Amino acid sequence: MASSGEEPGSGSPDRVGTGTEPAPAAEAVPLDTAEDFEVLEEEEEDEEEEDDLSEPPPLEDVARPPAPPRGDAQPPERGGGDEPGDPQEWLDVLGSGLLKKKTLVPGQGVDTRPQKGQDVTIRLKATLEDGTVVEEDPALTFTLGDCDVLQALDLCVQLLEMGETALIVSDAKYCYGAQGRSPDVPPDAPLTLEVELLAARDAPDLELLSGREKVQLANRKRERGNYFYQQADYVLAINSYDIALRIIGSNSKVDFSPDEEAELLDVKVKCLNNLAASQLKLDHYKAALKSCNLVLEHQPENIKALFRKGKVLAQQGEYREAIPILKAALKLEPSNKTIHAELSKLVKKHADQRNVETEMYRKMLGNPSASGTPRKCKDKLPWSIPWKWLFGATAIALGGVALSVVIAARN
Repeated sequence: MASSGEEPGSGSPDRVGTGTEPAPAAEAVPLDTAEDFEVLEEEEEDEEEEDDLSEPPPLEDVARPPAPPRGDAQPPERGGGDEPGDPQEWLDVLGSGLLKKKTLVPGQGVDTRPQKGQDVTIRLKATLEDGTVVEEDPALTFTLGDCDVLQALDLCVQLLEMGETALIVSDAKYCYGAQGRSPDVPPDAPLTLEVELLAARDAPDLELLSGREKVQLANRKRERGNYFYQQADYVLAINSYDIALRIIGSNSKVDFSPDEEAELLDVKVKCLNNLAASQLKLDHYKAALKSCNLVLEHQPENIKALFRKGKVLAQQGEYREAIPILKAALKLEPSNKTIHAELSKLVKKHADQRNVETEMYRKMLGNPSASGTPRKCKDKLPWSIPWKWLFGATAIALGGVALSVVIAARN
């Protein structure tokens, strides 16, 4: 397992299997850049489903073909079927023609196929369409179904029998996609993978892992999530971060040292921050808010969690609640231009919102704004009527007093 202090993508940076090709140097992005809070946190310097953070969207599922006849049955004749284009020899894994598998060397039977969740070891050779070899690994190990490797492998290895060697032809969609992998895999490049299933075993019991082992395993999943985030595949990024959080939150029968507990908490916070960033990209505001709140429960002054929580609330139109949160983040880092810009924008939006509400209340109360069309007739103004009433009442009162004096004089 990789050390927790290892830079993401290090160890085997060029592996086709893991997809952790070396991105341009993973520098910590200055906090005053425009994309500051959108950039994932890396291992030492940085930090970074649905609502309950469980049951992430799965990979495309594979329909398992019926078991081929065995025993006394004769193996199918290869003949011309060995040609890669022979449709009789190829299995269309997803029914779309984008991912096909062909058996080169039969395995030990359908009952020996690995199951999702198991750790599998394969021999791998990957080539481009022109035959250029871009990867060879005699023993690549990964957890089947955890998105630890290219989707082409995750989808097809579960169809291999123990000892089987197969050829997999995959569209770029299930390999490195539109971005490719610099410098050896061009954008939108299909790959041909020659794979042999060497071993399959149950994954380690999480309850028996030491604190160090849990940290290492969770970091591997987190780094995979970072890779998917950089590829703009936010659904699979959420999947990987969620798996890392499940590892950290699993029960344990082993006592951890204070340092191990602190390391686990650090990885948890990074995963939750990255999870919130991915959920924001997908407009999953309720889930993102929950992720931010979980970070703030552990670290009330975590700037990135405060900033993202403010953004989530702002996206929901809750400017009154968002502004104090961004002010708290700005107080922790007064020179941060990103927070300044976001806060200024929200203050203006909040002022506009209040003006709209004030105008609406005026109309509801029957008191139109003074900015409306000026009235041309003064005698129709609301304040002119009471003065007429007052003048008439005064005249009547004076007439009554005069009449009383005349009557009294006659008597």
